[in-house]
Amino acid sequence: MNNRKTIFIIGFAIFASYFGAGNLILPPQLGFNSGPDWWLVAIGFVISATIIPLLAVYGHAKLQGTMLDFGNKVSPLFSLLYCLCVYSIAITLPIPRTAAVTHEMAIQPFFNTSSLLTSSVYFGIAFLFIMKRDRILSILGKFLTPLIVVILLLIIGIGLFTSPDSINASVLEAPPLVAGLLEGYQTYDALGGIVIGGVVIISLNLEGGISFEDKKSIILKSGLVAALGLFIIYVGMIAVGAMHNSQFESSITRSELLRGIGINTLGTIGNVFLSVLISLACFTTAVSVIVGTADFFKGLFKDSQLAYTLTAIIACALGVMVGQFDVSYIIVVALPALMFIYPITIVLILLNAIPEKYASKAVFKSVVLVTFLFSIPDFLGFLISEEHLTGIKAYIPLANQNLGWVLPALLTWLGVNLITNKSN
Repeated sequence: MNNRKTIFIIGFAIFASYFGAGNLILPPQLGFNSGPDWWLVAIGFVISATIIPLLAVYGHAKLQGTMLDFGNKVSPLFSLLYCLCVYSIAITLPIPRTAAVTHEMAIQPFFNTSSLLTSSVYFGIAFLFIMKRDRILSILGKFLTPLIVVILLLIIGIGLFTSPDSINASVLEAPPLVAGLLEGYQTYDALGGIVIGGVVIISLNLEGGISFEDKKSIILKSGLVAALGLFIIYVGMIAVGAMHNSQFESSITRSELLRGIGINTLGTIGNVFLSVLISLACFTTAVSVIVGTADFFKGLFKDSQLAYTLTAIIACALGVMVGQFDVSYIIVVALPALMFIYPITIVLILLNAIPEKYASKAVFKSVVLVTFLFSIPDFLGFLISEEHLTGIKAYIPLANQNLGWVLPALLTWLGVNLITNKSN
């Protein structure tokens, strides 16, 4: 077996799996709003959308089990509930968003049709692919991803060398680093890392004849390949969005901005080509995630095909209902769910990535519980008036930046480790 070839194949596959709708429309807008502070928001964005997902893949390399293993040290019941939450969020928010991006990028600019029609046709076709599990999607993915990457690199290269002399000032309300970090939540890459890592393990196990240590090395190096690709695209698109922010109205939407930058750098024909490729890539991502979700529930119900079919129907129905809304609206309504699931996801990833000596069962249980408790004000802030939470947030460091869980989780990790290691 050629390990080097395998590393690049898996690395590109991981990169392609991460590369969905959010990865394309979020960075330019983030740069657009940050202006000269773009490099600070890029650091925050890379932390939550590249480094943490890479650590998720590394955690899988250490565990070499399934997604359920990520939370088993807390308890099997917690792990099951966590997986159910992740898959439920996946089919309710990011997957419908792929249809919304398709409508705004490839349908709305050329056809006077409703977004409901787009989402209905989109998920109707998706359902057929999901039930047939046609290999054409994987074949398309192998060609689509390289083409999109080439076009995005052209946009970045041309955009950086043809940018105007002036850059509008930042309009960010939060500190740039924090704004980038929280915007990275919207890529769902940390959640994707936990899901995708399990798929990679299964693929390597099917190959056979690979030792535990070799699999660990292959997965880690493949993750680095994917992370490098994401880093280049993310930072490049943030920079281009910032350097061209004086050319667009301040009220421009994410999809309009990406389309506008595409026209400025590639011309109208190049932008049309980009829009079509993005739509196809969104479609393959949607089908792949729904298939993965349906497989999960099929496994829960003793390999039941009925469970698979019902999950696919529910996912596609949700896709039609939510996918008809604007991309900006879907991003906004996703915030409470992300503020709930992301802190727990991040600590699970970090605890699985560090040496086991510092991540005992007691540490897992304590840190996850504290993270959950201190993240409650963060996600409640998007459901009720901030005035009701002012008193609580005043006593929690970083709570006003929606990161109130960070220091309590870190202190809990240190405290429990000091107690348990001392007693040993």
